Amino acid sequence: MNRTRFAPSPTGPLHLGHAFAALTAARLADPGQFLLRIEDIDQSRCRPEYEVLIAEDLRWLGLDWPRPVMRQSERLPAYQVALDRLAAMGLTYPCRCRRADIRAALAAPQEDAAQVVGPDGPVYPGTCRHRRMAEAGPEEAIRLNAARALEHLGLDEIAFLDENIAPGLPHRLSAQDFIAGVGDVVLARRGMGTSYHLAVVVDDAAQGITLVTRGKDLLDSTWIHIILQKLLELSTPRYHHHRLIRDADGKRLAKRDDARALKLFRDEGISAAQIRRQLGF
Repeated sequence: MNRTRFAPSPTGPLHLGHAFAALTAARLADPGQFLLRIEDIDQSRCRPEYEVLIAEDLRWLGLDWPRPVMRQSERLPAYQVALDRLAAMGLTYPCRCRRADIRAALAAPQEDAAQVVGPDGPVYPGTCRHRRMAEAGPEEAIRLNAARALEHLGLDEIAFLDENIAPGLPHRLSAQDFIAGVGDVVLARRGMGTSYHLAVVVDDAAQGITLVTRGKDLLDSTWIHIILQKLLELSTPRYHHHRLIRDADGKRLAKRDDARALKLFRDEGISAAQIRRQLGF
């Protein structure tokens, strides 16, 4: 039996893409357990009214989940424990660079080869990599030293299986390609105490998630998560990266696409059964 989760951020109304993700997670959990988790670490953008709307929309779709619901904003101590452990291993460093600083560094002629886009955007050029954690300021980000982490693990390659994309065939990435194409990712963002990558790994382990279901747009993030799982000695769940719901122009739906918000469908009298059929359930 699978244990899955749907983990939205309450920064806007759920749309058809969220409905597809939630229904996929619930379907693949059956007859196991489907969990709801609220990813609200970005308190500047999260709103309680959107969290209420999330629950209403999911119940309208016919979904249910155990209570109480895990909220990332209540788990900062757990993330700090993980950060401290990685720091004690000598695998993290503080970063004072702003986005403009990174863009400027990557625009320099000697950085031409480093202008690669990874899961989090342009791969960080390593400006602050020489700094020690003892120098960290309260408003600085914390990054993972990717090369040192892979050396610590003794990995020449990272691999995982996906149950939906080429099932049975391992997805592989060499250590050097990870360093060049993913790089020193942020583990704790300024003023948040964590990042998506660290929080999702710690939370999936805490909740005993056995199957991670999410969109194909997060496929490349899985390399990061597997490395963090190994470093923190956490079990690696199975993965299922599903298709994305797109608009008529082929663009992936975003929360700003209010015209496709589930609440509007509800208000217009469209039934949950119609939405489920439209999404292939």
